[in-house]
Amino acid sequence: MSWLTWPVRIVVFLFWFAWAVITANLAVVRDVVTPGQGSTPGVVVELRTRCGTNLEVTLLGVIITLTPGTLTMGTHVTDDGTRTLYVHGMYNTSAEDLAGDLTQMESWLLWAMRRKGVGT
Repeated sequence: MSWLTWPVRIVVFLFWFAWAVITANLAVVRDVVTPGQGSTPGVVVELRTRCGTNLEVTLLGVIITLTPGTLTMGTHVTDDGTRTLYVHGMYNTSAEDLAGDLTQMESWLLWAMRRKGVGT
């Protein structure tokens, strides 16, 4: 990937994120209008990110929090520079399932943010 595709990747990411927000909103609406509770609140994940800058980890935390059913609860940076997010989820059956969704979200973000893609 080159820097020429970077603006296009940002636009693709924005459309992907809009779709993720819409589908998450539909899950919340379905939970509200149907009897019973379809959520499984209380799933908290410690997500070690691949984010290399404060901007990337901040944007990841923001898009997680903007997606209905998830909430970034805190961050931590270790001595070696590894950035960790603590995330609460409402609509995942397990911590592994939530971590998988968050890793996919992170991959999309890094693909769009980095001029040469995720590997850089």
